[in-house]
Amino acid sequence: MIRTLISFSALALALGATAHAQAPAPAAAYPNKPIRLIVPFPPGGGTDILSRLVATKLTESAKWTVVADNKAGAGGTIGIGEAVKAAPTGYDIVMGQKDNLVIGPWLYKNLPWDPTKDLTAVAHVAYTPVVIATSANSKYKTLADVIAAAKAAPGTVTYGSPGNGTSIHLAGDLFEKAAGVKLSHIPYKGSNPALMDALAGNVDLLMSSVPSAMGQLKSGKLRALAVTSAKRSSSLPDVPTVAESGFKGFDVSTWYGVFAPAGTPASVVTALNTEINKLLATAEMKAAIQAQGAEPEAMSAAQFGTLMKNDYAKWKGIVEASGAKIE
Repeated sequence: MIRTLISFSALALALGATAHAQAPAPAAAYPNKPIRLIVPFPPGGGTDILSRLVATKLTESAKWTVVADNKAGAGGTIGIGEAVKAAPTGYDIVMGQKDNLVIGPWLYKNLPWDPTKDLTAVAHVAYTPVVIATSANSKYKTLADVIAAAKAAPGTVTYGSPGNGTSIHLAGDLFEKAAGVKLSHIPYKGSNPALMDALAGNVDLLMSSVPSAMGQLKSGKLRALAVTSAKRSSSLPDVPTVAESGFKGFDVSTWYGVFAPAGTPASVVTALNTEINKLLATAEMKAAIQAQGAEPEAMSAAQFGTLMKNDYAKWKGIVEASGAKIE
């Protein structure tokens, strides 16, 4: 009997050891290595500025390592495409925005991805109006001056934008329709070239995200004439809205937010959303985003996903009506 009990005990210990050896190891806590935040636009633009701010502050606050990585081209769609192809682990995420997610797909007809199916919304970061600005040496002092000149000589007033089919170009197109004027659009390859030509007086007006133009606005080298959001920008409180300038209901703004490849585990999305929203709630981060001309706004991942999908459907008609084409 004693020998039998000993045998059973030995067998039980052996089976227990085997089962323990075969049990899967617990999943490592996320994150346990650096996170790459893909920036789909060149350095210096509004998306790049906000992306680097998020990466830096998230590294400081959450003690994660988040590295911004510029992958520019094709209106931001190249960077999005890289994120779509990445493994859905949470270690390759992307700063998306209206241009590349809800406008780009209606301009680039053969994109191999669908933002509503191939990406997971993680966290809304901020939104910004478009600012209509001109060189400090310009003869245009108000938006009314621009409209008067455009009506007197249709097509002679020029404006630069970061490119054909961007939300900023389309804001200009919507303004032309609202004001009943004809401007001449000059597309550039990014925000900085358009900004430089506006400063040099090579174009009459600059249509820009507020973050991209903020430095030159603060320095006094650019004069802001209006912003396109429904209410004034907290960063430019003395600048009237287009709506205040006589075009009631005019409201065009661009949002920025973090996305991950479809299939990213819900626990990872929740971890990212929680840390980014914590960051957005701090006075330091709010001030830093507003200093760049954007307005911080936290959302749940579900709310942000709904915003993106609704805008994706809405802007199809706006793109078609504008006649914008990629050359």
